[in-house]
Amino acid sequence: MKRIPVFLHLLSVLILNTETSAQGSQRVQMSSKNFPDALYGTASYYANKFEGRLTANGEVFSQQKMTAACNILPLGMWIKVTNLHNGHSVIVKINDRLHYKNKRLVDLSKIAAKKMGYTGGGLTKVKVEPLGRKPT
Repeated sequence: MKRIPVFLHLLSVLILNTETSAQGSQRVQMSSKNFPDALYGTASYYANKFEGRLTANGEVFSQQKMTAACNILPLGMWIKVTNLHNGHSVIVKINDRLHYKNKRLVDLSKIAAKKMGYTGGGLTKVKVEPLGRKPT
């Protein structure tokens, strides 16, 4: 019997059942066609060693592009990410995945992290709002 990686199992549970906010016990129904209004968690940003490497969707990664990695939302989705410490937000496209053991919600390019004002600390608490396949 083959074992399913934990993150795939968790992702299927999230998509087929419900999503729990990281800030409490609020429940939001999710299906494969709709997503929660917002997700809460921790954001980090890419290390420079990933510059020029291929992302999960086949694009070449650049620290100067407004992109992100996320394991919960689909590739190609645009999201609004808001730094909960200072209120700064950016709109980025998900074009990569995090390592399956990574507990962070999103990993941003360095330019996106700078615009949100958290490159000094490396991590920040964020709100992620799915916008769809085209930015609004």
